Amino acid sequence: MLRGAALRVTRPRVAVLSAVHAHSHADTESIIGAVRRDLPEVSHQAVYDSLHTLTAAGLVRRIQPSGSVARYESRVGDNHHHVVCRSCGVIADVDCAPGEAPCLTASDDHGFAIDEAEVIYWGFCPGCST
Repeated sequence: MLRGAALRVTRPRVAVLSAVHAHSHADTESIIGAVRRDLPEVSHQAVYDSLHTLTAAGLVRRIQPSGSVARYESRVGDNHHHVVCRSCGVIADVDCAPGEAPCLTASDDHGFAIDEAEVIYWGFCPGCST
């Protein structure tokens, strides 16, 4: 994947990419912990730099629901949405709303050429709603 995105293959990048694939919607601290299990000497900065590079290359998606820290996921390129629990903060993927991409038609596009829509649904997960 790294070579396909014209990126150098480094141990931190491979470890970070693997951690994001293994832990969907993980925050940076969780990714650092996962990476350090395989690569104990990796620095915080190396993980931050890798996340930035992987996000810029489109291999990882960064989301940040209101009131939350940044989270990372490996599901990219399909303009899916998210549902967030107001109580515990768990995040789950929600497929695109019915219709053609970008999933929603703005009532007034103000002349923009819209190519993506970001929707976050809020509520309570099954564990918190009982």
